[in-house]
Amino acid sequence: MERATTEQLAMMPIEFKLNGKTVIGRPDEPIITTAQKHGVEIPHLCHGGNQRSDGNCRSCVVEIKGERVLAPSCCRYPTAGMEVTTDSARALASQKMVLELLLSDMTEVSYTRDNKVAYWAQKLDVGQPRFNRREQPKGDLSHPAIAVNLDACIQCTRCVRACREVQVNDVIGYAYRGDRSVPVFDFDDPMGKSTCVACGECVQACPTGALMPARDVGMQAIDKKVDSVCPFCGVGCLLTYHVKENVIQFVTGKDGPANRNRLCVKGRYGFDYAHHPHRLTKPLIRKEGVGKSADFVVDPGNWSAVFREASWDEALARAADGLSKIRDEDRYALAGFGSAKGSNEEAYLFQKLVRTGFGTNNVDHCTRLCHASSVAALLEGVGSGAVSNQVNDVLKAEVVFLIGANPTSNHPVAATFMKNATKAGVKLVVADPRRGDLARHATYYLQFKPDTDVALLNAMIHTIIDENLVNEEFVKERTTDFDALKENAKDFSPEAMAPVCGIPAETIREVARLFARSRGSMILWGMGVSQHVHGTDNARCLIALCLMTGQIGRPGTGLHPLRGQNNVQGASDSGLIPMMYPDYQRVNTDEANQRFEKFWGTKLDKKPGLTVVEIMHAATEGKIRGMYIMGENPAMSDPDLEHARAAMAKLEHLVVQDIFLTETAYLADVVLPATAWPEKDGTVTNTDRMVQLGRRALKAPGEAREDLWTIVELAKRLGLPWRYSHPREVFEEMRGCMDSIKGITWERLERDSSVTYPCENEGDPGEPVVFQTHFPTATGRARFVPADLIPAAERPDAEYPMVLITGRQLEHWHTGAITRRSGVLDAIEPEPVVSLHPLDLEAMGAKPGDIVTVESRRGRISLFARMDEGTPRGAVFIPFCYYEAAANLLTNPVLDPFGKIPEFKYCAVRVTRGGARPGDPGYGKGRALAELYG
Repeated sequence: MERATTEQLAMMPIEFKLNGKTVIGRPDEPIITTAQKHGVEIPHLCHGGNQRSDGNCRSCVVEIKGERVLAPSCCRYPTAGMEVTTDSARALASQKMVLELLLSDMTEVSYTRDNKVAYWAQKLDVGQPRFNRREQPKGDLSHPAIAVNLDACIQCTRCVRACREVQVNDVIGYAYRGDRSVPVFDFDDPMGKSTCVACGECVQACPTGALMPARDVGMQAIDKKVDSVCPFCGVGCLLTYHVKENVIQFVTGKDGPANRNRLCVKGRYGFDYAHHPHRLTKPLIRKEGVGKSADFVVDPGNWSAVFREASWDEALARAADGLSKIRDEDRYALAGFGSAKGSNEEAYLFQKLVRTGFGTNNVDHCTRLCHASSVAALLEGVGSGAVSNQVNDVLKAEVVFLIGANPTSNHPVAATFMKNATKAGVKLVVADPRRGDLARHATYYLQFKPDTDVALLNAMIHTIIDENLVNEEFVKERTTDFDALKENAKDFSPEAMAPVCGIPAETIREVARLFARSRGSMILWGMGVSQHVHGTDNARCLIALCLMTGQIGRPGTGLHPLRGQNNVQGASDSGLIPMMYPDYQRVNTDEANQRFEKFWGTKLDKKPGLTVVEIMHAATEGKIRGMYIMGENPAMSDPDLEHARAAMAKLEHLVVQDIFLTETAYLADVVLPATAWPEKDGTVTNTDRMVQLGRRALKAPGEAREDLWTIVELAKRLGLPWRYSHPREVFEEMRGCMDSIKGITWERLERDSSVTYPCENEGDPGEPVVFQTHFPTATGRARFVPADLIPAAERPDAEYPMVLITGRQLEHWHTGAITRRSGVLDAIEPEPVVSLHPLDLEAMGAKPGDIVTVESRRGRISLFARMDEGTPRGAVFIPFCYYEAAANLLTNPVLDPFGKIPEFKYCAVRVTRGGARPGDPGYGKGRALAELYG
């Protein structure tokens, strides 16, 4: 007979008695959980959420027959035949005494009157406490997001567990002794000056109001609660909006499959952008005689200098007339940029409008600037551009290899699961030129030189071959072209590559052995891998590592490019890319072309369209004359911004649909006011391939309309017979041409909120792990593609001696259009900064907070210097969200030849001390770092 696994034993039912009735429990569930399932209420304060319970508040004690002392039901587990009484005289007396003692030690103020202690005291009919109240500690209002009211603290330590065990930020501790013991931040610092990242996990866990949203927000009476999805990164956290009078008061995390109640600072506090006074509320048309140029400064509060208000009918007519005029003269002179910030349904209709209304495949979105090279390599190697395993699989792995990513800033909730995994014994390898927070959790941290990814990865491949660690059976049965990889790897020994990448040869070998020998190794990567001219080659090496070791197709293994935007996966799935129809069906193949011609009932172009940067080049050359841009801001996100802005300024006709007057909208001929994410219904698909339902929580301001409505109305004026009235109708159409989501119904999404694809038949659970038996290629096999060393297009020299690395920061998202209009987020990070190594700062005679100027061959910006030991010497890091110091004025637009992605992660710059305050014209002169690195 087979022995049951630990997981199976945890699921086995246990029969015991609860208040005299026989109930069924589980050995992995505490008594309180079984009681709640059977409608039996037990007071509890230190138990809740997805945290470990430790029973220290003692309000949940119950009596167990045959035991001398009462037991905390939150951390006591049932056994067969156990007899539990929750409401015996003994248990009730103890529960009431605990609550009375806690009440006596709590100031009676607004935030304590309706907290959990007061709730349970009222439930158990506990009167006014008979005990004297001790002197209470002072409050701490130093943080813009969170208020600390220690006079309401009951020392339940839920905040400590939330910070140290759930989010693993290790900020909150417990200090002092006896009745003076309290939670503290770092070394008892004010919260606003501590290393707190404002994830708010402690606020959601706190049962008393000791930690709560700042400015008494948590005290507001709520009209309604609406479940939705976070609109920021690709993790796809489910959340709940708490709304009063059409204003979001606060946000809480929901127990979704991707976040398990967790949120980050953006998801929890970055919601008030929807109520910002800069919101567009009426259509705008450019005034006659007002020209365009690349040299401009946007003043959203003074739009009337450039635009005039118009009715929707006039604005739509003007938009459509300009587009149709160009289309009728030369259809290839039109292009469209859709949005990874909108819904799947909007993305699908947008690309359908371009393909059937414009008549070309010139449609793209920001995936071209994020993971296009990763997708190119994945499609080529394994036949699918999506992840093979979900983020949570790191908990099932033995080794996690994280490269070119900083999840604590870019995917903070995903990072929490990686930290949970390391605490459970998983070995983490972090490889990145910049040392991030996860490095302190890593078994190995590989700080390789920028631009040397292929050297490091090929050295690992060489080691695995050289030391006979290849999974020969997997390679033979499920792959092709291994011999080409083997031949290529001969020249990449760790000893040869160590001087190139900066990692000792023996360390490379140790990491390669660790990866190859583990029972489960999983690779996750970010845009530090993809945003290079050799980004596709970088990803090819990662794919090869998984294939040659058989580390794919099982839980705790596989390939996971961490997707950036909240719906960049879904927008790509929906066909918002120039060479693919929905579900990655190539436009230049007869089979796909005929399928969609039949499905959409119109003739389609078989010529792949232009990508984002190619469209800008074509606009500069006059080949693209008109554009429709929805929810994208290329005037901030494209490389070499002067060139991109000049290209858009040259367009004959530009229609922009957005919620704010962005830098791109400022160049438009017609601006159509759109809806923010909380103002509409629709689905998004996260990095884990989870299709998730966002629900409308707010009414749109003024005359702003839902994007779906606007796309449909514009399509009608371009001659398309569209009649869509709700996203569910569009989703139903998508199911008809996208086999991956064919089994997902709108009704199921309304019920479950989240379903993983592929899900090809209704009722299927979805497949969190793919490639288990075969790969979606013509042969069913994966393919090895070897990679050679290709240097960055622009290397440091005497004139520009340093390397610029760009990226995102925790508090701000992408181009900052949303997050810099969020009060809390902008209060935490209000100014543009450049991070430099302390020795580089010292060498140029600068100190943290000084203004420095960073200049490339394409532009220059001034920013505030920030000391960062994680930034390697000879490099600088700049977030690209600050319009007054736009990092993309500096970046190089040269493209990866396969993914057509720009090289955002590497270009040559020089840094000088001094300069105008960020946003002002001019720049300063000082001792240049060229003296040091030239």
